[in-house]
Amino acid sequence: MTSRLFYGWWIVAAAVLLQFTFLSISQATVSVFLRPVVDELGWQVWQFTLGSSLSVMAGALSGVVVGWIVDRHGPRLPVLAGALATGLCLYGLGRQSSLWLFWALHFCAGLIGWTLFGPLVVNTTLNKWFARRRGWALAIGSTGISLAGLIAPVTMTVAVDSLGWRVGYFVQALFVLAIVVPVAFLMRRAPEEYGLSPDGDDGAARQMRSADPRLRARSGAAETPSYTSRQAVRTQGFWLLLFGYSLNQAALSSVLTHAIPFATDASFSRGTASLALAINGLGNLVSKAVWGYCLQRFPPRRLAVIAFSFGGAGVGLMLLAASFVDPILLFVGFFCYGFGFGGTIPISEYLWVTYFGRAYIGAIRGLSQPLTIIGPTLGPVLVGVGYDLTGAYRPAFLAIIAAYLLAGLLVWMSRAPVVRQG
Repeated sequence: MTSRLFYGWWIVAAAVLLQFTFLSISQATVSVFLRPVVDELGWQVWQFTLGSSLSVMAGALSGVVVGWIVDRHGPRLPVLAGALATGLCLYGLGRQSSLWLFWALHFCAGLIGWTLFGPLVVNTTLNKWFARRRGWALAIGSTGISLAGLIAPVTMTVAVDSLGWRVGYFVQALFVLAIVVPVAFLMRRAPEEYGLSPDGDDGAARQMRSADPRLRARSGAAETPSYTSRQAVRTQGFWLLLFGYSLNQAALSSVLTHAIPFATDASFSRGTASLALAINGLGNLVSKAVWGYCLQRFPPRRLAVIAFSFGGAGVGLMLLAASFVDPILLFVGFFCYGFGFGGTIPISEYLWVTYFGRAYIGAIRGLSQPLTIIGPTLGPVLVGVGYDLTGAYRPAFLAIIAAYLLAGLLVWMSRAPVVRQG
C-alpha cells in the first residue's frame, strides 16, 4: 500500500509547488506592483487592474480546451508550455511602457501561460489520483496557494521597493522557469495508466469497499457516477455552483488586487500593508488542516458556507481597521479572510467531483471557466472604477461582503444530481 500511495503523494507535492508559483505571479503580488507602475507610467488604477482581469478572462477561455486535454492526455505538456509562455510574458511586462502592450501581455499570460499550471490543471489531476483521501489531497495540494499569500507579497515588496518594478517582473520570470519546468516532468494523468487505483488501492481492496456499505459510505466521492460535460450542464447543481463560486472568486480577486492600496489609503505603511497580506496567507495556510479534516467528515456544502462567512467577516474587520487605523484589527481581518480563502480550492473541487464524478471532471471544470470568471474579471476593475470616482474603498468593500453572502446562499441551495442525466 505504501509503495502504491507514494506516487500519488508525489503528485500532491508537485501540486503544492505549482499552485505556489501560480498564485505568486498571477494574483498575490498584483497589489505590490500596482502603485509603482501606476505612479511611474501615469495610468489610472482601473487601467492597471484591467490587466489582471484580462488574464483571468483569457484563462477561462483556454480552460475549456485545457480541461479536455488534461482528461485525455495528462497535465505534463500543458504545465511545461505554460511555464515557457509565462516566462516570456513576465519578461515583456518588465520591458514595456505601453498600456496596450501591458494588457496584451496579461491576456497572453492568462491564455497560454500561468493558467496551464494553475488550479484547473492541478486539481483535475489530484481528483483523478484520489477518492477516499481526496479531501486531504486537495487541502494539502492547495497549501501552495496559502504559502504564496504568506511569502510572495513580502518578498516581492522588498524586491520592487529596492530594485524597481521592472526588475521585479524579471525576478518572477526566472522563478517560474526554475520551479515549474522541472515539476512538469513529474506530472501524470491518472493512476490507472500505471496499474494503480485512486488512493493506491489494489483491485481486491476496492472490491471490498464496494461490497461493504460502511466503507462505501466513507469513500463518498469515489462512488459518484461520472457525468459528461453535456450531462452536467443540464443539472441545477452545475449552475448554482458556477454562479456561487464566481461571486466568491470576484470577492477574493478584488481584495487581493486592492489590498495594499486599501491599507495605505487608510494611513498604514506599505510594510504594514504587505505584512497584513502575508497574514492572509498565514490564515490560508493554517486553515488547510481544518478544511482537510472536515472534508473527510462533514458535507462540503456546509463547509463552503462557513468558508464564505469567514471571508465576509474578514473584510468587515478590514473596514473597521481602516476606520480606527488599528493595525491589530487589520491583521485579524486579513487572517479571517485568509482562513475562509483557504477553503476555496479544496471545498469547491470536492463539491464538483462529488456532484459529477472524476472521469470527465477536467472537461466539466474547463467548461465552467468562461462563466465562472465573469466575477473575478469584473470585480477588481469595478473596485478600481469605484475608487477613481469616489476616492475611497469603503463602498466597494461593503459590496464584497454582500457578494460573499450571496455566494453562500447559492452554494447552499445546490444539490448533487439525483438521477443521472441522459
